[in-house]
Amino acid sequence: MPTILLLGIFSLWPVAQSLSYTFFDYQLNNQQKAGLYVNERFNANLFNETGLYVSMFLDEDLNNISDASDQEAVSEMIKRVDEATGEYAKTKGVISISDDEKAEIDSLYKDSLSLINNLNKKYELIHKEDLPALIDDFNNSIIPSNFIGLQGYKKALTDERIGIALANTLVFTIISVFFELILGLGLALILNKAIFGQGIIRTTSLIPWAIPTAVAALMWSYLYDGTSGVVAMFFENIGLVEDSRNLLLSSAGAMFSTILADVWKTTPYMALLLLAGLQNIPGSLYEAASIDGATKIQSFFRVTLPLLKPSILVALLFRTLDAFRVFDLIYVLTGGGPGGATETLSIYTYKVMFGQTNFGYGSVVVMLMFVCVALIAVLFVKILGANIMEKN
Repeated sequence: MPTILLLGIFSLWPVAQSLSYTFFDYQLNNQQKAGLYVNERFNANLFNETGLYVSMFLDEDLNNISDASDQEAVSEMIKRVDEATGEYAKTKGVISISDDEKAEIDSLYKDSLSLINNLNKKYELIHKEDLPALIDDFNNSIIPSNFIGLQGYKKALTDERIGIALANTLVFTIISVFFELILGLGLALILNKAIFGQGIIRTTSLIPWAIPTAVAALMWSYLYDGTSGVVAMFFENIGLVEDSRNLLLSSAGAMFSTILADVWKTTPYMALLLLAGLQNIPGSLYEAASIDGATKIQSFFRVTLPLLKPSILVALLFRTLDAFRVFDLIYVLTGGGPGGATETLSIYTYKVMFGQTNFGYGSVVVMLMFVCVALIAVLFVKILGANIMEKN
């Protein structure tokens, strides 16, 4: 029960909350959509603030109105606005209101807007441009429901930018994990050998993985700098790029650069996971294979790889899920550029949720990532056919 409780609080509850956001057009930069509203609501704070400024501006423009009937109409409107705001003076935040209250507010909005339009035609008011915009906030204080159901998912399935971000994510994940597995396996075989200074070699090899990702990305950005970067100059000298200044300014160059930095950073982690599997293989099996006449290569493919299969599954699963969710490396190194060439799903989600403060649609992208991650985990276990718990 404690395990289920902790799992529910730290894992299931955030997922459930993100799922609930996907059914709403939830945008913090829009007062009418800055909450989860299933039914129509009333923003008392906005209404009271608007009423205060409308009354003050009308009172200031009263001296510019010469017609007595118009002066009386303005005075009556000021009194009406003050009475309406007085009813909600002690009310704060977003509340529910009755149909009669809504009709009264709607009538106030229409009458005040009509009055201001007539006055602007006859007189040169001080707040000629401000008053119509202010009065619109009377109407904006009525918050319509922002429940959209599955419309967010429908939009996401036709969003071309999500398709590009998903393709970039898959390219980054597949290529980086492939090279990390090959290089990590080679490094693990070296670390598994009984050689002089083994402890120092193992410690040194883990330094790239121990460096925080943001720091490593910043370091690589200096190395890729087109004017003084050592790596950029090296790539230009060997003919990999025509101009070192274009390394991070071209689509292919930027993607290649992020993959190289990720492979350098996380290959030691892959090696560490595989090294744990190698150390569980009994040495007697290699002795038996040697007695039977097996070469080193045959022992690797007939003994090492089959027995290392569960460890490879775990390493591939962890690294694939980690690479699929990559954010900090690309955010620091390229920011998703140039022109979205390295924009992954995580980067796109960040831009939608925190750049545009659109948490509704951003949560939709998050849930699509959740589905992709779940599918990756299932496919790895099913296709590789290895039992992580080694029950067999």
